[in-house]
Formats: sequence, structure tokens, C-alpha cells
Amino acid sequence: MAEPARGCYIGAMRTSDDPEYPELRRRRFRPIPVRMLVPNVITLLAICAGLTAIRLATEGRMELAVGAIVFAAVLDGVDGRVARLIKGQSRFGAELDSLADFVNFGVAPGLILYFWQLHDLNNVGWIAAMVFAISGSLRLARFNAAIDEPSKYPFAGNFFTGVPAPAGALTVLLPVYLGFLGVPMPPATLTAFYTVLIAFLMVSRLPVFSGKSMRWRVPPEMVLPAFVSAVLFVALLIAYPWQILSVGSVVYLCSLPLGWKSYRDQQRDFISRTETAGETRTASPVERFPTGDIHSDQDNRPTHLN
Repeated sequence: MAEPARGCYIGAMRTSDDPEYPELRRRRFRPIPVRMLVPNVITLLAICAGLTAIRLATEGRMELAVGAIVFAAVLDGVDGRVARLIKGQSRFGAELDSLADFVNFGVAPGLILYFWQLHDLNNVGWIAAMVFAISGSLRLARFNAAIDEPSKYPFAGNFFTGVPAPAGALTVLLPVYLGFLGVPMPPATLTAFYTVLIAFLMVSRLPVFSGKSMRWRVPPEMVLPAFVSAVLFVALLIAYPWQILSVGSVVYLCSLPLGWKSYRDQQRDFISRTETAGETRTASPVERFPTGDIHSDQDNRPTHLN
């Protein structure tokens, strides 16, 4: 019997210990800086909070379940800032954060609403909960897909496209907050309609304030008042959680038309200044300005926002 050629298993015999392949050893045993792990640990804690909220909802402990969602929202706001502060951003962390947002702000709030009241509608209530969860996943997928796309207008980075997932999760639980305050429980059909409405706002093209344009630098004379205000807000949130969350949800919903109006005003001003300056250019379909009437219904929902 002929001896097999050595080249048949040369690739199988190569290992990371082979001195001829030092790059394999470096690739396999390259140490990971601790600063890259810290944001991911915070994100994992947020996922634990979301999963715990689901368990508490199934056990009927709704107040603790909603509290776990709020805690997950706080961690979601912290992990990204910590990553930027210590320069610990990574592609892995971004994907993990998207998974956490889907669980914490899509699946968990939908199940809380279902176990709280939507189960009275049987299949209709379950469909409403699923629509919210699916809308959360679609909104996150669109956000991730649009990160590397160019903005249509230079000011578009100051707006989100649709209601963000954390804000949608905290807002959709408004009927639950009111129930904790002793307000009579609304009809289950009204709760289902409200759930689907928030889901629609999440996947819509509605421009929503992102807060990126706000100047966060605090003057020296305002540092102590800022600390006092932050402590006061946290104390009020702990002492009167459902009142603060209810008022915050209503204020946020009322601010949505203001965000749309601000975007439209800046759009009109930018197009007017561009036409006045006589700038003409050819652009890709993503960057091209609308050629039709800026007052048309189609232009009310911009094709791309950050």
C-alpha cells in the first residue's frame, strides 16, 4: 500500500506551538485589556436584570419586575459612557449591547404587560406583546445597519429615527405605573392599543431628540447645584418611583411633536440656505436632498436619521 503524501496532513499537524507559525500563538493567546471587559460586564448585568424582570412578572411581583427594567435602563445608559470614557469600545460590545436591548426593552416589557393585563385578551393580548417585542428588534436592527451610512443632513445626528428602545420600554409601561398609583385599570383593549402604538413609534421614521446637540459642560459655579439636583432626582425616584416615571413618560410623549417640528424647521432652513447659496451637486441616493415639495407627506418621514 502506498504511503500517503506528507502534504495531506501537514495542515493538520500545525499547531500554535509550531515555531514556524508564531502568528498563530499571538492570535490565540493575545491578552485582552481589562478596560475592554468592564463595559461588557455592565451589559451582562443589564441582561441579568431583564431576565430577572421576566421571572418576577411570571411570579406576579410586578413592582419588582418594573424596578428591574428601570435598573436595566440605568445600566444601559452607563455601559456606553463607561466604554467611551475608558476607551473600551469593541465590536463585540456593540453586538452584546444590542442583544441586551432586545431582551431588556423588547421581550421583558412585552411579557410584563401580558402577565399584568393583556392575558385577559388571550391571543389578541399575546399578539400585542409580540408586536412590541418584534418592533424593538426591528428598531435595533435598523439602528445598527444605519450606523455607517452617511447622514442626509448635517444636523440629522441630533435625532433618532423613531423612539429608542429604552425610552419605548419605559414609556409602554405607563399603564402599569398608573395602576401602582391606584388609578383604575384601563380596559385591556386600550392597553393593547397603547402597546401597539408605542411599538409603531419605535419602528416609525419619526425624528426624536437624541440630546447629542446639548452642551453637557457645566460652568464652575454650577457644579455644586448640579450635584444637588442629581442627588435630589435620585432621591425622588427612589421615594416616589411611580409618580416620577408616570410624569416622565407623559412629558416624553408630549415632546415627540416638538422633535418632529424641530427637525422640519432645521430641514427647511438648511434647504433654503443651500438654494440661496446656489449650491448644486450630484449625490448618491442616500445623500441626495429631496427634489419634491418639502411639505409633502412623503418628506415628513426622512429616509435616514442617525
